[in-house]
Amino acid sequence: MPVLNDREALERLLPRLTGAGIELIVVDGGSVDGSTEAAQRAGARVISTEAGRGMQLAAGVRASTADRVWFVHADSMFADHASAKVAEAPEGWGRLQLAFDDEGLVMRVIAWFMHWRSHLTGICTGDQGIWADRTLLEAVGGVPMQPLMEDIELCKRLKQRARPQVLPVRIVTSARRWRQHGVVRTVVRMWWFRLRYNFGASADQLAKEYRQR
Repeated sequence: MPVLNDREALERLLPRLTGAGIELIVVDGGSVDGSTEAAQRAGARVISTEAGRGMQLAAGVRASTADRVWFVHADSMFADHASAKVAEAPEGWGRLQLAFDDEGLVMRVIAWFMHWRSHLTGICTGDQGIWADRTLLEAVGGVPMQPLMEDIELCKRLKQRARPQVLPVRIVTSARRWRQHGVVRTVVRMWWFRLRYNFGASADQLAKEYRQR
């Protein structure tokens, strides 16, 4: 779980994961809000690295020992049985069914489109709760250590080995970013960055622009 100043989200999420036989690793990118202390109180192993989701996820995989790895964002929520469903899934990799913590029509439509986009392309995003067997991760070189689009690049590599599975479990992610920046603006911005990445723009340059905006 990569985090950066996510204390409140961690306090909501971690109790659903601890005590379930899970090797819980929180990778902090330099939080100053007490995130690491909150994670430690919840029983998670905390490691620190430079900020950047790709670097943080890669560090978490290196620190883990389990045969299956599940990447979870701190602002996600899911049913208590979700971890069991991930553990029991057949060999390979996959994702959960995305929903937002906003029950409005607009966000439900966006979640629907994201589901079918991933279904048709085999490309998932980090907020869809990507999981993968360690052997498969190692076969594709692990999580790409890049500051942006690491989830897209990882899925591109994984789907060359196997199609993603979609587990019958909802993962509910925060719509905070959409509310803060506006739905239309966020959609256009995300697709613009993804389009440029697919046409060869470097993740480093895109990350720089992302931070500036």
